[in-house]
Amino acid sequence: MQEPEPTNFDEALRRYQRPVLNFAYRLLGNATEAEDVAQDVFVRVQQHWDDYNPRQKFSTWLFAITRNACLDRLRARKRHPEVPLETAPEPIVSHREVELNETGQLIAAAVAELPEDQRTALVLAEYHGMSYAEIAGIMKCSEKSVESRLYRAKQTLREKLRYLL
Repeated sequence: MQEPEPTNFDEALRRYQRPVLNFAYRLLGNATEAEDVAQDVFVRVQQHWDDYNPRQKFSTWLFAITRNACLDRLRARKRHPEVPLETAPEPIVSHREVELNETGQLIAAAVAELPEDQRTALVLAEYHGMSYAEIAGIMKCSEKSVESRLYRAKQTLREKLRYLL
């Protein structure tokens, strides 16, 4: 059974703070930027709470706002690229942890290289368990388009990550 829609901002924040942060991180690939975007998203949600149409699923409305905020951040990143000041020293970990971390990084890098529309559809489907209809509502496209984007994304990932299998 699905949870009822949130009835106030505090409930929405409590229930969706982590999913919004995770979604933003998977689209942006940067934890600090994801936290900034998530904070911006909830400021927008609070400011526009009265604009929400209860006939629309709340999560669709919220993830559409999140996606748009991430796209804004990606466009800004292209206009103003950052140069890291220095890298932190690596912590000491086991060989198995290193392998798992490297595999995770390779997968994350391959997902990050996907075109934005494919990456968004993949993240919403695989990490957030959303249906094609929900993803179509967020991305403002047809369910068939979502299906096609997911198919292409998975094909691309299979090709790029074949050596891991």
